[in-house]
Amino acid sequence: MLFAAKKYIGSLLQPLPLLLLLMGMALLLIWFSRWQKSGKTLLSLSWLTLLLISLQPVADYLLLPLESQYHTWQSSPQAPHVNYIVVLGGGYTFNPDWAPSSNLINNSLARVAEGVRLYRANPGSKLIFTGAAAQGNPVSSAKVASQVAESLGVPTQDMQLLDTPRDTKEEAMATFALIGQQPFILVTSASHMPRAMRFFQAQGLNPIPAPANQLAITTPLNPWEKIFPSALYLSHSERAWYETLGNLWQYISGTTEPQPQKQE
Repeated sequence: MLFAAKKYIGSLLQPLPLLLLLMGMALLLIWFSRWQKSGKTLLSLSWLTLLLISLQPVADYLLLPLESQYHTWQSSPQAPHVNYIVVLGGGYTFNPDWAPSSNLINNSLARVAEGVRLYRANPGSKLIFTGAAAQGNPVSSAKVASQVAESLGVPTQDMQLLDTPRDTKEEAMATFALIGQQPFILVTSASHMPRAMRFFQAQGLNPIPAPANQLAITTPLNPWEKIFPSALYLSHSERAWYETLGNLWQYISGTTEPQPQKQE
């Protein structure tokens, strides 16, 4: 119940539904109350906020501090050998008539692609995919990710699934139960990596960060891509806000300090 409530409330507090709710309240004030000035002010501020967070310079300015905390994993003689590469689950669906990669949505495909790259750069390693089944879906996020990896040439015997965790904290607990405290490469979205590292380190794990799915653009763009609002850049702002809420909840719930566990 708490998990579902967290997801519903978190979704409602995302920029688009929250701003649309505020705009709706503003319209009610304008049309059906005496507080028309307050309604106009609320409507104007909501519209302006939606406009600003849909612009590339603003959206990527909000997202970049999260994504820049860890660097892309690169193979080198100094890089430690790892036995496991853990790829965290994300958005997905399952339609057997689609190409396997089409079933991974939002940030998931980039995570799996990075996991496969790291698997090939670390001979002898195993890929671990995490993520439970979404409500009403007979196939788990971990299973769908493994199907994509298999379609890209990863043998099934080199993959393991943790298909019961529903969120990052549960993914960290399940990973500890499987591999203990040995170092491993952790793959997730660049914006999610700081929060994921805290969850995994709090479980006594030793993750090596390998961020994927970087979104904040710092390289040159066409001028019109910077000055016109876009749903793409709105999604960047949503990602920044989502992680900000997640960091706040993590702080409130006390998941900030390592909590070593004993292996069974």
